[in-house]
Amino acid sequence: MVSAPDTLPDDLLINAADEVRIRQDLVLTALGKRPADRLLRVGRLLDVHSRTWLDDQDIVIKGRRIAYVGPAGSYTGEVAERVHEPDLLAVPGFGEAHKHIESSHLTPEWEAALVMPHGVTWICEASHEFSNVNGARNLEFWLTARRRGSPMKIFPLPGSAVPPTAYEWGGGYFGYDEQKRFLGESLMVAGLDEVMDWPSISDPANPSYDRLWGMIGATFEQRGVVEGHGAGLRDLPSINAFAAAGLASDHEGWFIDEIWQKLQHGLFIELRPHSLPEVVRGLIDKKLADWSQVAFVTDDRSASDTLKMGATDYNVRLAIENGLQPEIAIQCVTLNPARHMRLTPWVGSIAPGRFADIVLLDDMQKLSIAKVWADGRQVSEGKRFTGALPKIDWPDWATKTVTIDRKVTAADFRIEAPAGRATANAALLRPFHWSDDFITMELPVRDGAVQRDHDRNVTKFAIVDRFSGEAKVSKMFWLGTGPRTPDTALGSTLGHDKHNIWVVGSSDDAMAMVANELKAQQGGWVLVSGGKVLARVHYEVGGLMTARVAEELDAEMQALYKAGETIDWMYEPTFSPRWWPGFPERLSFATLTCSPWRWVLVAPSERAPEGFVNVLTGKTHPVVW
Repeated sequence: MVSAPDTLPDDLLINAADEVRIRQDLVLTALGKRPADRLLRVGRLLDVHSRTWLDDQDIVIKGRRIAYVGPAGSYTGEVAERVHEPDLLAVPGFGEAHKHIESSHLTPEWEAALVMPHGVTWICEASHEFSNVNGARNLEFWLTARRRGSPMKIFPLPGSAVPPTAYEWGGGYFGYDEQKRFLGESLMVAGLDEVMDWPSISDPANPSYDRLWGMIGATFEQRGVVEGHGAGLRDLPSINAFAAAGLASDHEGWFIDEIWQKLQHGLFIELRPHSLPEVVRGLIDKKLADWSQVAFVTDDRSASDTLKMGATDYNVRLAIENGLQPEIAIQCVTLNPARHMRLTPWVGSIAPGRFADIVLLDDMQKLSIAKVWADGRQVSEGKRFTGALPKIDWPDWATKTVTIDRKVTAADFRIEAPAGRATANAALLRPFHWSDDFITMELPVRDGAVQRDHDRNVTKFAIVDRFSGEAKVSKMFWLGTGPRTPDTALGSTLGHDKHNIWVVGSSDDAMAMVANELKAQQGGWVLVSGGKVLARVHYEVGGLMTARVAEELDAEMQALYKAGETIDWMYEPTFSPRWWPGFPERLSFATLTCSPWRWVLVAPSERAPEGFVNVLTGKTHPVVW
């Protein structure tokens, strides 16, 4: 990889004035009236528009864009540099219609270094993670790496879930005015990130109704795309209502019948790997003739998993292995998502006017990637990134995001019992508890406080607000998760989607220690036991990401997993063994408040003083009584 220069021409970012100038130059270059910078000649080229292969083709490049494509030798203009790859197949750079870069836990410049050798050259960043940490600087954050020379194109989609529900707060607030401003600031902003709070869309009495419809309206005004999130919406009335709302896509489909219904009602389907094999086979069985409404996405994938599995290329291989024609699979990560996101003037195909982003394959069936080009230059050789890697010293607004102005103590996690009681009734949740009702259990009382019951798999879970400075704490008992080992706790600032600190522990002292350690290191993971820190992972940017090479981050994660093996973790066998037992990393998703969640724990708020609330109805309930 090479360092990027401090200043670069304006065409790194798309804006209307530069776009006209660039295209005027491309017109004259295509006609041979101005010299081209580079000509890449390839053995075969996949035209994704017609799904046909073209033999022995020239790709003529001016600046970062393609000026001309045609049979070898047909270009009449001057060329400064020529590259010939007679044995390689050219397909367009891969794109992500829906991805949370924050879930790789790498900052954008390091994400580029990780995924570009896997063919990924553009991403629609579904930004409701960093948006919830620093909403005001969200667009600046996502455009910084590109502005500094990264070859990765990031098209930000401001988060609809800022805050995720009306019962959460802190870090950012997006409504009509904010969305209108984002869309007006840059042509890189493609629309609105996944609208997840279905109760707010479908219920005019919901306190977030006006905010969300305001964001949708601002997106329509600017001809942007409103991305959807239809988890749990499988009945026909709900599918119709979802589509009627203008929510253009769904990446939450799991089952072929559900996805077939959603396709038939005009939704763009974004398939994730866990459901992709079954759905691809099902769509083939149903003889789907037109795959233009289908794309493959990774959504959330950590750097550790990408190092093992790959990026979007993994999804394409999975589709091919399950019977999909390779050329259609390529369309599902190039032209299809570009069309859906209305980005075809810039990405999605090897065609004039587009960025010169090209994946060179040495085996189509295996999707074996030999080299990747982006912005008209080679950026990888095999699995090695060779492109520009800007050095970014992220400022305090990105790195000082855990705002706690006091020491968190064990008393913050104490749950007082009703006076004079030897036992108390308690409300419990388990991870991914999607039932209409919470769990109830009678728990012991000691010294005026309600106690855990490890014999019945009951421990304590808490949310610590990291935005106000006050470290407001909500706490309750959870079933079937967390440590049984005494004086042990685990916590993180990665807690979808609000990203407050969450901590689970077998003692209040250990939980307080985790919270204070996370404050000191400004985010990441901390595991403590017996008064000592066993392992930590640093997410110094936003409490979500790190500005380091993926392998270094992965080494920290592996050390955390290894330390976690020394702990006795609770396990509730009624829950999916795919996520349990063992180190409870999936707790970072157990704080979600979107559909299909009902009862959840959030940081204390005006509408939910104890933090325990049903996000479908707004009903609250004491955690003990």
